[in-house]
Amino acid sequence: MNEQVMTDLELSTLLEAILMASEVPLSLREILAILEEETYVESEIIRALFELEAKYRKAAGGIELVEVASGWRFQVPERFSAWVGKLFEARQQSYSTAFFETLALIAYQQPVTRGDIEAVRGVAVSGNIIKTLEDREWIKVVGRKEVPGRPMLYATTEQFLDDLNLKSLKELPALPELEALFSEVTETEEIPQLTI
Repeated sequence: MNEQVMTDLELSTLLEAILMASEVPLSLREILAILEEETYVESEIIRALFELEAKYRKAAGGIELVEVASGWRFQVPERFSAWVGKLFEARQQSYSTAFFETLALIAYQQPVTRGDIEAVRGVAVSGNIIKTLEDREWIKVVGRKEVPGRPMLYATTEQFLDDLNLKSLKELPALPELEALFSEVTETEEIPQLTI
């Protein structure tokens, strides 16, 4: 085995160990900080991550390496979720339709105010729904709208993307009917949009 191949194998094994031990996804920047005293360059680390991802995908085993919004993590493949989910049944919560409607409006039309959500839904948004979304770290306040009263603007978080196994908001399924409904309700005022 030549020295370069051995170095590649060592890096791959080292990254595998680091990611297995981490409780949260690790970004490339965090991995670089962990390996700062090593001689690996960024391009080698990126290549090794994608090779590890391919290795686990090809193996079709009980774990996979995926890249989500906040970085790289090992997880159980979706095909096993029905069985693995039973480990966490006691902790699962049941959410209302209003909860999911509110979350969908924030995810697809962010940043939005409570008033924007209420205008589309036609009913008041419960403070408990907003609190639950904030407690789950799925939404956060990203600013205030420049209108009288300066209401808070809500947007989704990286935790939301991580929990849905997404790299970015672009991976959300398309909902053209939601966009049409939202623009009808708010046609008289311009809603600032976050770039995705």
